[in-house]
Amino acid sequence: MSGVTDRSGNKGCNPKNCKPRWHRSLMALAVIAAGGYAATVAAQNYPVKPVRYVVPFAAGTGNDIVGRLITDRLTRMWGQQVIVDNRGGASGMIGAAFVAKSPPDGYTLLHCNIAPNAISISLIDKIPYQHSDFAPITRIGMPPNVIAVHPSVPFRNIKDLIGYARANPGKLSYAASTPGTSPHLTMELLKLRMKFDIVHISYKNASQATSDVIAGQLPVNITNLPFLVAPIQAGQLRALGVASAKRHALLPDVPTMQETGVPDFEVNSWYGVCAPAGTPVPLLDKLNADIHAAMRVPEVEKRLQELGMPGAPTTRDEFDKFMRAEIARWAQVIRDAKIPKQ
Repeated sequence: MSGVTDRSGNKGCNPKNCKPRWHRSLMALAVIAAGGYAATVAAQNYPVKPVRYVVPFAAGTGNDIVGRLITDRLTRMWGQQVIVDNRGGASGMIGAAFVAKSPPDGYTLLHCNIAPNAISISLIDKIPYQHSDFAPITRIGMPPNVIAVHPSVPFRNIKDLIGYARANPGKLSYAASTPGTSPHLTMELLKLRMKFDIVHISYKNASQATSDVIAGQLPVNITNLPFLVAPIQAGQLRALGVASAKRHALLPDVPTMQETGVPDFEVNSWYGVCAPAGTPVPLLDKLNADIHAAMRVPEVEKRLQELGMPGAPTTRDEFDKFMRAEIARWAQVIRDAKIPKQ
C-alpha cells in the first residue's frame, strides 16, 4: 500500500501514524531547542578538562609571550590548565592548519596572527585552510611595525632612506623575518607607495634579524615594535619611523610614517584568538567574555602596555570583519608588488 493523504496534505503516510505537518515542525523545533540548551549548558560548565592553546610560532617570540600572558590568567580563572603548544614553522601555517582540523569543542584554540590568518591566505598557493575554517573570538593587540637602522648608518629619517634607495636601486638591504610576515609586507607596501628599491634579507624569525642589524651585519631592520623598544632605548639601533597612526607611548620621539612624508600609511601586526569553525556559539561567547576579562586584569593591562601593544579587544563579529578586511588588503599588496605565490 502506497499510503494515504492525511488531513494536512501529507502524501504517502501510514494511516496508523499519519502526523500533520505542524506536528512534525514542532518536533523539529524541539530537537533544535534541546540542542541549543545542551550547548548553553556545556558552555556554562566549560572547561571541564585542560585546554590546548596553539601558538604557531616558537617559544620566546612576541606571539608566545602574549599567548602565555593570556593563558596564565585563563588558567587561574577557570581552574583548568591552559597548555601553550608551540607549533612553529611556515610563517605560522603549521599551527594554524593543526587548529583548523581540530574538533570544534573549545579545547583547541589558536593564537591567530596577521601572517598565517591574513597574508598567507593569498601568498601560499596550496594553503591547507581558509578563513572559513576558523571561528574568530577576539583580537588581543595590535603592535605597529618600526623601521630602524644601525647607529653607523647615516640615515636620520625615512626620507633619507628612501632617497638613498632611489638613487642606488638594489644596493640597500634590510633584515626582516620570512616572506609573508607582517614586516616583509610592510616594506613591500612602502616600496609600492614611495617607488624605491631595497632588498629583503630573510630570517627565520625577528630576533635573529634584529640581532644581525645590532651587530652591524646589515644596515636596516623592520619588525614589530616589541622587538625593537629595548635596543632603540639602549642606543643599539636608531628608529626612523613607526607605522602606527600616531606616535607610540614607548617611543614618543620617533615620528610616524605619515609624519615622515608617507601619506595614509598605517600597518600594525595583530594577535587574536580563534577556534575551529563549527564551535558552538554559546561557547564562543563565553570565550570572548572570559578573554576580555583576562585582558582587563591590571597586571595584564600593564604588561601589554610594556610590550608595546595595548589591548585591542573586539566582539566576535568585529574581529571577523577585521580579519576579512586584512585578507583583502594584503591580497591587493601581493598582487600589486607582483610577489609570486609560494
